[in-house]
Amino acid sequence: MFGRYRLAAYDEMFASAGVPRPHYAALHERLIELGPDELERRDKVADLTMRQQGITFTVYGRDQGVERIIPFDPIPRLVSAAEWDRIERGLKQRVRALNLFIHDVYHKRHILKDRVVPADLVFGASGYRRECVGLAVPRDVYVHVSGIDLIRDAGGEFLVLEDNCRTPSGVSYVLKNRQVMKQVFPLLFEQYNVRPVDDYTDTLLAVLRAIAPPGCDDPTIVVLTPGIYNSAYYEHSFLARQMGVELVEGRDLVLDRGQIFRRTTRGLERVDVIYRRIDDDFLDPLAFRPDSMLGVAGLIGAYHAGNVGLANALGTGVADDKGIYPFVPDMIRFYLREDPILGNVETFRPLIPAHRSHILANLESLVVKSVDASGGYGMMIGPASTHAQREEFARKITANPRGYIAQPTISLSRHPTFVQGHLDGRHIDLRPFVLYGEEITVMPGGLTRVALPEGSLVVNSSQGGGTKDTWVLHETAGRPTPIAAPGPFARN
Repeated sequence: MFGRYRLAAYDEMFASAGVPRPHYAALHERLIELGPDELERRDKVADLTMRQQGITFTVYGRDQGVERIIPFDPIPRLVSAAEWDRIERGLKQRVRALNLFIHDVYHKRHILKDRVVPADLVFGASGYRRECVGLAVPRDVYVHVSGIDLIRDAGGEFLVLEDNCRTPSGVSYVLKNRQVMKQVFPLLFEQYNVRPVDDYTDTLLAVLRAIAPPGCDDPTIVVLTPGIYNSAYYEHSFLARQMGVELVEGRDLVLDRGQIFRRTTRGLERVDVIYRRIDDDFLDPLAFRPDSMLGVAGLIGAYHAGNVGLANALGTGVADDKGIYPFVPDMIRFYLREDPILGNVETFRPLIPAHRSHILANLESLVVKSVDASGGYGMMIGPASTHAQREEFARKITANPRGYIAQPTISLSRHPTFVQGHLDGRHIDLRPFVLYGEEITVMPGGLTRVALPEGSLVVNSSQGGGTKDTWVLHETAGRPTPIAAPGPFARN
């Protein structure tokens, strides 16, 4: 099984060649007992399950088709209890500080007056919304759902790569991956004490209920989707079904007497809370882009009047801006008077002349990112770039230094992945999901994304990446129990 496996960067399973880390020992032995033929059979069952259940994502700009089955790797990624404790504390700390920052920049602006974060950087962010200045939101919570991207450096330390505070996607794959893994590796679940993830939608529903207008004891909640051609449409429909609420498009909603209603065959039904999966620009053609067909005319007026709750709140994109990202550790110190538990990746800002000179002189070794792009778009990985691409990005950086950041090329940690009948190392990251209601809750695990092409560092599904199930352990597992003869998969 591991005959062709080679260590590179930080390996999640192996401490050294052939020596698994303690919490991976049972999995390592189980994989050897299974052998490549049995593992390939289970891999095919997992793929078939994904296809039968229609677990898809959408790729834009591809001639061969829009909708695809999400690639899934059956080898789970394990996180020890001690590691997760630090991650969880760090995520809660970070999300709390980001939320305080968003509230502050739309109200008293202490962090700008004290020059901890440059004011022009905030006001120049594409996600900053003047419409939110002075606007009160329920419980002063803006970021109800966030996805914080983590990577490991060469020494194995978790670092934050990105903060996703607008409409983070991927949690549906976390939940479906777990269901598939219970069918593919039922005995491993008996061997490992894995923390559950299936209460996520119940917690999300409670968060949404908490932001209903005052006096609304039994709020009507909807999930607002851009439609079937959106890359995360499967997730929108999945979450709506799991929560037992309606999935709607903008054309299904209407403003009447300052309130939002849903069109039904029985007439208009009032909507109290909208879990929107549409970016600010497209929410209301009267307030933002007049050419948008995705939102609801007058929605922002109803929101300002307190007649409807929005998750995430309007204006959270200011904290998504990658130009703001380098200042998050300073936010934590400013608002919480604490040192950051999770560090940032070293980041160069072209707005600083010395940084810009360094970036332009070292493009072949840096990762350059557009500050308001996502999904693996608008970026250049220096070591994998061409001369023409580097020249193009040099021109872009020089013309618009506010629009880009650069970071060292970090070789993401690697994990055994089943590739063409054998196990090989592939680079991964981790996106935990954080819910902020009456308290902050971190889903145990999150989405492990895999860069499936050999040597690739791009984990996004839109760029050829896949996913793994992520197991957060209550404690280190013991020795594996004897494996049964191959046969129909048991269910638990």
